[in-house]
Amino acid sequence: MYRRPLQFAARSLVRASASRAACGKALDQDACFRPLAACQLGRGCSPCSAACRTLHISTQHCNVKETPQHMEEEVGAFTKFIEAMGFTGPLKYNKWKIKIAALRMYTCCVERINYDEFFDKCSLPDTLNSWFLVAQLHVWMCLVRMRQEGREGKFMCRYIVHSMWEDVEQRSKIMGIDATQRKEGMKVMIETFYAAIFGYDEGILSDDCVLAAALWRNLFNRQCEDPRQLDLMVEYVRKQMQFIDSLDGDDLLLTGEVKWRPLVEENAQSILKAVTPTYNDTGL
Repeated sequence: MYRRPLQFAARSLVRASASRAACGKALDQDACFRPLAACQLGRGCSPCSAACRTLHISTQHCNVKETPQHMEEEVGAFTKFIEAMGFTGPLKYNKWKIKIAALRMYTCCVERINYDEFFDKCSLPDTLNSWFLVAQLHVWMCLVRMRQEGREGKFMCRYIVHSMWEDVEQRSKIMGIDATQRKEGMKVMIETFYAAIFGYDEGILSDDCVLAAALWRNLFNRQCEDPRQLDLMVEYVRKQMQFIDSLDGDDLLLTGEVKWRPLVEENAQSILKAVTPTYNDTGL
C-alpha cells in the first residue's frame, strides 16, 4: 500500500536533485567563462594585463627555502572513527619514537634557551611565571612547525604540550608552592597558554604590528614601555620561524632536535643552513 507513494516520492526527489545539479553546473560554467571572456576582450587594455601580471609577483622571503605544503593524508573510515573516539590511528612512524622526539623537542625549548638574556633584554622579572612566558613562546613555535607534518605532527604536538605541563607542575613543587596555590596557578597558566597561542597564530599570519601586539599582551604582560624591546622580539620570532621552517620534517619527527638562533645577532636577515641531525635505525 505504501510502496507506490514512496517510489513516486523517491523519483521526484532524484529528478529535483538532478535538475538542481545541472542548473548549478551551468551557473558555475557561466561564472568561469565570464571573467575569461572579459579578460580576452580587454587583452589590449593595459590595466587588465597589469592586474594579471601582479598575480605572479612575489618578493617576500626570497632568500628562504620554501617548504612544500603538506597534503592532508587520506585515511580510512575506521581510522577516522577511532580518532573521533579519542584514540590514535596508525602512523607513519612508531608512536614511542614520536613521543620521545616530542620530549626532546620540549627539552630543547627549556635547556637551549638563555633565559637570563631574555629577562635582561625584555626587562622581565626572574620568576616562574616569566620563565613560563618565554618557554611557551618557543613551545608555540614548535607546535606551528609540527602541525605542518600531518597526523604524525599533530600527535607529536599533543605530547609536547603534555611534557610542558608535567615540567611546570614539577618546578612548582620544587619551589615549595602548596597544592591549593599550585592548582590555581596551573589553571591560570592553562588559560594564558591557549590565549597566547591564539594571539601568536594571528600575529604570525599578519603583519609585525599584530605580532607586536600579541607579544605585548602575552610575553610582556602589557607592561612593556620600550618599543625597542617589542621590535627585538618581533624580529626574533620572525627569523626563528623561518629557520625552523627550513628544518626537515622527518628529522624533527624522529629526533625532535631544534637549535635556536641567538636573541641578538649581527646579521639577523641571514638564514643559517640547517644541520641535518644524525640518528640510528631505531630513531633514537
